[in-house]
Amino acid sequence: THNLPPGLEYLNQLDQIIIHQQVELLEAILGTETSSRYEIKNHLGQRVYFAVEENGCFDRKLCSPLRSFTIRIADNAGREVIRVIRPLRCNSCCFPCFLQELEVQSPPGTIAGYVVQNWDPFLPKFTIQNQSKEDVLKIIGPYATCGCFEDVDFEVKALNEMTTIGKISKYWSGFVNNVFTNTANFGIQVPVDLDVRIKAVMIGACFLIDLMFFENSLDGL
Repeated sequence: THNLPPGLEYLNQLDQIIIHQQVELLEAILGTETSSRYEIKNHLGQRVYFAVEENGCFDRKLCSPLRSFTIRIADNAGREVIRVIRPLRCNSCCFPCFLQELEVQSPPGTIAGYVVQNWDPFLPKFTIQNQSKEDVLKIIGPYATCGCFEDVDFEVKALNEMTTIGKISKYWSGFVNNVFTNTANFGIQVPVDLDVRIKAVMIGACFLIDLMFFENSLDGL
């Protein structure tokens, strides 16, 4: 563990990660888009990290689910351990040349890996890459991401797309949350022996999936 990026030692023990978006009062009352805040927890509900999205009001109001952002993830001591950077890019199956790409750093300033969207006319597909941009895993979502009163699962697969080794799940939060806020609860399940850098990239993938498919949806209705 002494060779792990500082702050990622705890991920070495986890095969399940819960990401809970915090409810912003202004967003709940007025419907005004505010910067997202998250708690990242273990399977017991204990907070491991917290995360804050940084971007401008212009991005949030006009670009919303397409917006660029930097998400800073800190441990419980307030030390930034992961940085997730998303540039402004396209989000349409009709434009396969400028699809989503997200960079994850850990520690900040050092590349841990990337999340790259793959073009597909029917399914949400992504590739998880390591710091050298070598393909490591695939993420494949369902045909429909607007699950009615149920969870929505994005399967984590080996590169052959045949073997499922985990999943990213959007948990259905209930009627009140889905109507009045865009708050989300996600679960990441991966093998416990997966490289902690790739686990950090999976957290970044979770943020990207949230904005692309659930930011402005009334999922679960």
